[in-house]
Amino acid sequence: MIDTQLETVLLWASGLSLVGFVGTLIGVPWVVARLPHDYFNQPHRAVWRLSLEAPWYALLLGAVKNVLGVLLVLLGIIMLITPGQGLLTLLVGLLLMNFPGKYQLERWLVCRPGVMKALDWLRKRKGQPPFDPPAF
Repeated sequence: MIDTQLETVLLWASGLSLVGFVGTLIGVPWVVARLPHDYFNQPHRAVWRLSLEAPWYALLLGAVKNVLGVLLVLLGIIMLITPGQGLLTLLVGLLLMNFPGKYQLERWLVCRPGVMKALDWLRKRKGQPPFDPPAF
């Protein structure tokens, strides 16, 4: 009985891990290519949620982003012990969510060795100019 439940849990976790991996392979390059080249070089991030034109749309989109971010963080934690891209999924989940200090965290991460190089490589593959490095 316990073996059957464990097999079911591992099967679901592996399936979700595979879906997360494929989604990450498709989603990350798509998002990185659509960001403006000066995305990390602004002193402060513009707050799109305060749009007066359609506040209900901004609220709904923000809620969907946060729920998806929490789901990806949870999947990332699961994938740390099962097959899959746990750290990458966890990072994407964190970057989707809205929380104080997120922009500073993004800029700090981009300054880590190899991260900006990898992001610029993804942008180059999509025909986009490289990111401007963050100015502190």
